[in-house]
Amino acid sequence: MVGEEWKVLLRAPAVEGKANRACIEFFSRGLNVPRSAVSIVAGEKSRHKRIEIEGVAQEELERFLRGEAG
Repeated sequence: MVGEEWKVLLRAPAVEGKANRACIEFFSRGLNVPRSAVSIVAGEKSRHKRIEIEGVAQEELERFLRGEAG
């Protein structure tokens, strides 16, 4: 966590939407939800994004981001 934001390091380049797709895939796989449940609701062309994930509680998301088994 950096300030009020979570920082996620992706290895995909920010070209032709590859980083955005990698971001969606990261959350989808890590939280075991379909890719359609993950969306970038703000910041699609920015380093700072707001992500919405359907069907995942805030606590579950934070445990995942901290790397805790759930």
